Amino acid sequence: MKVKVCGISDIPTAQAVYEYGADMIGFVFAKSKRRVTPEQAKEIIESLPATIEKVGVFVNEERDVVQEIVGTCGLTMVQFHGEETEAYCQSFRVPVIKAFRANTEEDVQQAFKYNVAYHLFDSSIEQYYGGNGTSFDWDVLKGNMLHNQIILAGGLHVDNVQRAIQEVHPAVVDVSSGVETNGKKDSEKIKQFIVKAKGEIR
Repeated sequence: MKVKVCGISDIPTAQAVYEYGADMIGFVFAKSKRRVTPEQAKEIIESLPATIEKVGVFVNEERDVVQEIVGTCGLTMVQFHGEETEAYCQSFRVPVIKAFRANTEEDVQQAFKYNVAYHLFDSSIEQYYGGNGTSFDWDVLKGNMLHNQIILAGGLHVDNVQRAIQEVHPAVVDVSSGVETNGKKDSEKIKQFIVKAKGEIR
């Protein structure tokens, strides 16, 4: 089971994410309490080995801005949480994760019309696009055969991640607020989450 930890904003936390075995690390460039500047992300990314995917998270951003940040920071993937079109997603050379709200099975069917590396399913949009710490009805994903393209997000934490894996069988589980204490990333929670996720036999 692959694990993505999103909303990283400092080197010590990034190092912990890597050392505990995460496969992907996310940097938020959109409006969010976890937002980082390209300069901050670049410094963090330069401290990490090549083996972990560095994902930039954007919302309805100009293509040229995304391209510039990808090149400047050394991002290896991009994740889009807005109303980006499939054509927009396909215009990037790095692999793309496209996020979708998963309220109904029809939402899921519409999402898979996008030809992208991963389809990320999250809860409905609240104040921010993603990272709200709320889950959704996983039943809408259970009948889908493209599990190797699914990233499951939204309200995951150490106490429900194994059940999520058993019920949805995603390729990746994605966590942000679920490994925080008082709004800050908690290294011990990160460790516990990764151990639980990777200890689950699919």
